[in-house]
Amino acid sequence: MKYRPLGRTGMHVSPYALGTMLLGAAIGNPDHDDSIRLIHTALDAGINFIDTADAYSIPPHGASEVVVGKALKGRRDDVVLATKFGRPMSEAANHAGASRRWIMTAVEDSLRRLQTDHIDLYQVHRLDPDTDVEETLSALSDLIHSGKVRAIGTSTSPASDIIDAQWVAERRGLARFRTEQPPYSILNRGIEAEILPLAKRFGMGVLVWGPLGQGMLTGRVRRGQETDVRRASFLNVFNDERRLDAVEQLITLAEEAALPLTHLAMAFAITHPGVTSALLGPRTTEQLADLLAGVDVVLSDDVLDRIDEIVPPGTDVGTLDQAFVPAALRSVDLRRRPSESRSAA
Repeated sequence: MKYRPLGRTGMHVSPYALGTMLLGAAIGNPDHDDSIRLIHTALDAGINFIDTADAYSIPPHGASEVVVGKALKGRRDDVVLATKFGRPMSEAANHAGASRRWIMTAVEDSLRRLQTDHIDLYQVHRLDPDTDVEETLSALSDLIHSGKVRAIGTSTSPASDIIDAQWVAERRGLARFRTEQPPYSILNRGIEAEILPLAKRFGMGVLVWGPLGQGMLTGRVRRGQETDVRRASFLNVFNDERRLDAVEQLITLAEEAALPLTHLAMAFAITHPGVTSALLGPRTTEQLADLLAGVDVVLSDDVLDRIDEIVPPGTDVGTLDQAFVPAALRSVDLRRRPSESRSAA
């Protein structure tokens, strides 16, 4: 396993990171002992970057962090441990977001579940439009100064918010976001246009999620073919005809290159020089072993050119269900004048 610098944090991480959203979860692997064995397998293979979140798992939230904490006993110092905060953790109004009030509570909860005294990378799951970014950065800066957090990052943030946060940090003398965690795969290359160049400009590491296209790049989702994945999926992307067309072309390309589609997809995700690590999200050790077998795959220029023909650089095939949608588009009130004003006009 060759290691890469995580932006300018001084930490070095494996090109494959272990994502734990499906560990300890009813929708993934609810067997904690089996999940712990999976984490140990990843560590033994040289993966030293683990990503989790307080909101992962079905309520009660936090099961993923609990599993990770158990698995890292005796091995904590060898791992760059990342977690996230900001998603709702209960029905209570203030048990979510990026306010100082919630951050100070959330970090203590995560530290307890992870059984550690510090978090290497603490990420905002989504920036909170109701909280001034200076408030968020101020609280996170205090956590860094206290030693409870080593570095901070964002997840699935638009370019404008990344720039704004960097400027605020510089003007106010606050800790700045050192990483971004966006979606990226052959099917979703939108971050190549702005996010990856911005990350390079600000010296940020990039940890990408969804390199297998939410399962569409496993080869188990085919046009005109019902699969367990599609029946069980609650994601609209599985029924997107454009994505299905692209997958069929990629399957043909993988066969011509004598590669499993999963290896083609993962190799593509870590080929871009702006990407630090790509998140694996296995449910079983067998799935993990399959993905690890392709860690040394290097795609030729001819294969990369063919991928560019199927999905042009900087473009997305369809829209991810988890894609960032700004408040200006989500809220009807922000898109329409009050009815009284419209009738008067």
